[in-house]
Amino acid sequence: MRLIQITDLHLYADPQRRSRVGFPLRQLHAVIAHARQRRPDMVIVTGDISQDETPASYRLAADAFTRLDCPWFWLPGNHDDSQVMDEQQALHDELDLGAWRLLLLNTQVSGHAHGELGQARLQALAERLEEDDRPTLIAMHHPPVEIGSSWMDAIGLVDRETFWQTIAAYAQVRGVVCGHIHQAFAHRHAMAAHEVAVFGTPATADQFLGGAESFAVDEASRPGYRVFELHDQTVTSWVERVEV
Repeated sequence: MRLIQITDLHLYADPQRRSRVGFPLRQLHAVIAHARQRRPDMVIVTGDISQDETPASYRLAADAFTRLDCPWFWLPGNHDDSQVMDEQQALHDELDLGAWRLLLLNTQVSGHAHGELGQARLQALAERLEEDDRPTLIAMHHPPVEIGSSWMDAIGLVDRETFWQTIAAYAQVRGVVCGHIHQAFAHRHAMAAHEVAVFGTPATADQFLGGAESFAVDEASRPGYRVFELHDQTVTSWVERVEV
């Protein structure tokens, strides 16, 4: 099973609109063309589809993803309007990957840059993990760990400790896939009985400078995406960068 993650598109209604250092729609098209060559079985898009939350920006994204020869799904980020997203392409909270399952969590807090799951969503997550012990990936927008950038760590998942406490009893969770950070990132989070891999992924839009104390764009990095190969019980992953 080959799963590809694309994230942080930050599209505008105007397809020619420029971001800080590039053109978001042009970069998305280049990433999709490159990812298509990897022949994914499924694509997951982990939030911040839009920068201006307009229906037109989501239509541009959906039109771009129709170029893929596989199913694709998305979840909202802090910049998104989840209702408009759902009207364009239905939001899901779980995807069946055969021997694996993928759980999609909404970490959006309306009007805020940080993310939070809250007690109700965490309880629902525990219930879903209780009912199925297949190897599992969890996808969300906000990272559930600190990434080493002070400004970004302040707007990550604020209830990350409770998240880890919730999944600690479920060894079938093999990895967490996140967006939001606009950079490649890999970490192994140790718990009492097992470790869980945490993966961050370059944006299709601007890249953020790793390790920065305050907001900074990494003008030297290229857009990219992440590939996951799901084996019987393990997952391997790597990042692909794309010339634009």
